[in-house]
Amino acid sequence: MERDARGSKSHHLIDPELVSFVDAFDLPDPCDEKTLQLWRDLASGSADFNIPGVAVETVAVPGARGSPETRLVVVRPDGLGAPAPVFFFIHGGGFIGGSPEAMVLWLAPIVKAADCLAVMPSYRLAPEAQWPTPIEDLYSGLCWFGDHLDEYGGDPNRIAIGGLSAGGGHSAALALYLRKHGGPKIMFQLLHSPMLDDRQPENPYLGEFICTRAFDAFGWGALLGRDPGGTDISPDAVPGRVEDLSGLPATYITVGGLDLFAEACVDFARRLLVAGVPVELHLIPGMVHGGDGSVPAAAVSKRILDDLPRALRTAFSRPANP
Repeated sequence: MERDARGSKSHHLIDPELVSFVDAFDLPDPCDEKTLQLWRDLASGSADFNIPGVAVETVAVPGARGSPETRLVVVRPDGLGAPAPVFFFIHGGGFIGGSPEAMVLWLAPIVKAADCLAVMPSYRLAPEAQWPTPIEDLYSGLCWFGDHLDEYGGDPNRIAIGGLSAGGGHSAALALYLRKHGGPKIMFQLLHSPMLDDRQPENPYLGEFICTRAFDAFGWGALLGRDPGGTDISPDAVPGRVEDLSGLPATYITVGGLDLFAEACVDFARRLLVAGVPVELHLIPGMVHGGDGSVPAAAVSKRILDDLPRALRTAFSRPANP
């Protein structure tokens, strides 16, 4: 197929309501230290917590094994009963940026619609903190909150984890870490455009925009401390490399059809099915990575954003796993 006038194979496949956003987005290529600082500036802004119908509280909690304190941002819809379902949500940022505070405005309407309590943890970022440090931070924060559920009116039998982009990858890694080390009982995980595998797909239609192949390799390299895609990388660090996915919680995955992560998400969902794990997969045509967050009024974005609380409500309505 001939490349279109914009010099890409997939530009004509982008949902029309997202084209302006895609065309205006630009990151340095090749990626370097300039990229790191630019991405942190883009992904780590503070949120205005004055949100009608939602109370927001930040709690400092002990770090993992004597590490520095981390923080949990707790988002509680007004009128939420107790015991309430809990959504432990991990922010994205390519492993190198982002913050829980920056996600409050995005997550607040979702948890209001899902009628649940949200807990957003901080974690140390790569390349200063490489794997397994971020997962240890997340595990420590989840365990702390699990030990203090009564103080927040949380239901120990209705805890879900999840995340966006790199946070979705960290969520999948956290579920695997919990399977190995124990911890709070997790009934569901919600993975939104998750960063699951350091090995990039051969499909030339994926990853031309927003989260490009160069940026993906930069993020994985920062987390792993080595070039991604090789044969010497531990599966413990990369959920997509884990062969046995049995015993994981029921899983919901949504990803754009033009997202670099689409093939890894489809493969992860297939292998969850083979392992006997209930899984729901949504592959959204015309969607690029981050499009729903940047252009929320687009019809294709609303399709995603409306379905996330539906997935949470459905999960929380099911009987807890024994």
